[in-house]
Amino acid sequence: MDELGEMRVFVRAIERGSFAAAAGDLGLTPSAVSKLVQRLEARLGVRLVNRTTRKLALTAEGETYFLSGRRLLEAADALEHELAASAGRPRGLLRINTAVSFGVQHLAPALIEFRRRHPDVRISMSLTDRPVDMHAESIDVAVRMGPLEDPGLATLEIAQVERVICASPAYLAGHGTPAVPADLARHRCVVFTAPGRGRWPFRTDDGGVELLEVPATFASDSLDCVLQLALQGAGVARLPDFMAARPMRAGRLVPLLADRHYPERRPALAVFPHGTDRVPKVRAFLDFLLERFGRETWRIGAEAGAQAAG
Repeated sequence: MDELGEMRVFVRAIERGSFAAAAGDLGLTPSAVSKLVQRLEARLGVRLVNRTTRKLALTAEGETYFLSGRRLLEAADALEHELAASAGRPRGLLRINTAVSFGVQHLAPALIEFRRRHPDVRISMSLTDRPVDMHAESIDVAVRMGPLEDPGLATLEIAQVERVICASPAYLAGHGTPAVPADLARHRCVVFTAPGRGRWPFRTDDGGVELLEVPATFASDSLDCVLQLALQGAGVARLPDFMAARPMRAGRLVPLLADRHYPERRPALAVFPHGTDRVPKVRAFLDFLLERFGRETWRIGAEAGAQAAG
């Protein structure tokens, strides 16, 4: 392996936190990764990492080499991407990441059409409800609900997402329908436990927004779990519209308090490392996301409007 290859192995090991994790990414064995790092240290004449049973701890020299080496590798990769872009045709492995709900309900079905258009592109999609380190996990494009503040990444807005308050007809039949936000204090609520989600926003008479603490009869850190609880009549829930729209169309969920609820409109973003949008497979996927989701077809009435326009 050449010097740049050794640098790439070392940087990946530090990014992933262990030789074993880096080995899995690079198609090597953990012992091979360890030997390559030892060879690199011997060639440089300095110790780069202090090895413990739990993690890799950088020395001062190792931190300098890691930071400079990562910048050098990013520059080399960007150059290769730019040269590959001149070939023009999308091809190769496209690594995608998005939230579980959006991936299962919307992105996975859309990928069939993307592959039909671009048969030379292979797709690997990971689904996580946590932010991922796109560089460390070699993600080409992530779809996330913004805003996103990371100067190391570029974004493209592909749609807008809103929140809706809803409950099942069975729940409303047994507990009544809340007419004003204050009525929620007497209802069962299914709450998503992400930071800031236990208080629901409502418009005030003077045009402002107030946050109302709702009784969390059920709470979960999974939006899919919140959706299923709402569908089964567990209580009133607040969900992204891309999750609630289909059950609403089917009559399985009923929108509530729409005249007072503040929908907290946010951008749905395609996120990618700077400069990689010139790579054909990435550019083609970004264009496809805009085409597929730019009309926000999950909204109530959007599909009917799109069909009428067609």
